[in-house]
Amino acid sequence: MTNPESLLREIGVPVTAQRLAVLRAVSTCPHATAEAIAEEVRGDIGTISRQAVYDALGMLVDKGLIRRIQPAGSPALYEDRVADNHHHLICRGCGKTVDVDCVVGARPCLHAAEDSGFHIDEAEVIFWGTCPECLTKS
Repeated sequence: MTNPESLLREIGVPVTAQRLAVLRAVSTCPHATAEAIAEEVRGDIGTISRQAVYDALGMLVDKGLIRRIQPAGSPALYEDRVADNHHHLICRGCGKTVDVDCVVGARPCLHAAEDSGFHIDEAEVIFWGTCPECLTKS
């Protein structure tokens, strides 16, 4: 991630210690939940409310600085890899989530059989499986 202060200023968002800490946490811990991000932020700057973390995450998603994914049956995960079209691979055992480059590259990489009049601009793909560590355990 480039300088977080510059990123916030470029999009016209006031720079606060909380927002900077949330951006750093998402960059440091990709695919983390809001709770994990809150813990990382608390370790960085001390006290921050859960609501302040959720507010910062929501604003950063709305501004396109971070991405929110929500796998079925799981809490939302946040990452700062937003400049490309990529997908995710999630372990059914431990929940480990990794990025998977899209083989097509451009959005949308999949086309619906019927678009129902929608202009489709993105397809979110999540692959599920078992990671090497969980395979070793079983």
